[in-house]
Amino acid sequence: MRTPWTAYASLAASMALVGSYVGLSKLLVLVFPIFLLAWLRFGIAAVAMAHWVRRGGDEAPLNAHDRRLLFWESFLGNFLFSICMLFGIARSSALAAGVIMAALPAVVALMSWAFLRERITAPVLAGIACAVAGIALVSASKPAAGAADSSLIGNLLLVGAVCCEASYVVIGKRLTGKVSAKRISALVNLWGLALVTPFGLWQAFGFDFGGVAAGSWALLVFYSLAASMVAVWLWMTGLKHVPAASAGVFTVMLPVSAAAVGVLLLGERFSLAQAAAFALAMAGVVLATRPARA
Repeated sequence: MRTPWTAYASLAASMALVGSYVGLSKLLVLVFPIFLLAWLRFGIAAVAMAHWVRRGGDEAPLNAHDRRLLFWESFLGNFLFSICMLFGIARSSALAAGVIMAALPAVVALMSWAFLRERITAPVLAGIACAVAGIALVSASKPAAGAADSSLIGNLLLVGAVCCEASYVVIGKRLTGKVSAKRISALVNLWGLALVTPFGLWQAFGFDFGGVAAGSWALLVFYSLAASMVAVWLWMTGLKHVPAASAGVFTVMLPVSAAAVGVLLLGERFSLAQAAAFALAMAGVVLATRPARA
């Protein structure tokens, strides 16, 4: 049976949205302390998704195993990913984040093989190879003149974010068969809010909220709804119909959009090698979405 193209579109849109807010968060970490930013994000999204928490009439009650999966989905894919990404992007650039995040397809495929026992098909392997070749091409090239510097600790934190996001994909695949996409989005966001609240309150004391410009508040609302609500719902909707290894290839949309934000909105320099790398990433998406023969 062929996978519906709406599922592929949901996965691609989700990762493109994640990439856009990864790039734009470079602006937010200049205004808000990291933990306060994460706390505000989860809090705004919790209000917006309050009506998604209730169990649907066709859903079975959550058992202990499902609750553990929801916790780890939030701890790794929401809480730790946000902290690693925000601290990493503060010490790096949007383009560097895009390059490092291009490793996501390979990490997702390996985790889905190890934990879900999914078979990695030849087209998916070719797609992963394209993504890996893209990151190797950019890593081997010299940065463009005027490009922002990236620290080692910043890049390592971004690698940690890659591993957290890959775990999020694999755990999410187990959840989508039992819980609706909207309810997963709401519950993992509530867990994220609970985890970061002590740190957020600590940084909120003494922070000058009145000194934040209206544009920064608007960007914060977009970041909150995109990161915790829309992107998660789109991803879980698509993941329900697509194997985790194949879905992982769509994570190449994250570095593409993150780099686009860095170039178009943040004024970062874009090289010919990076253009070739992102062309390889898009080729990986085409290979992964080829219909399998019966």
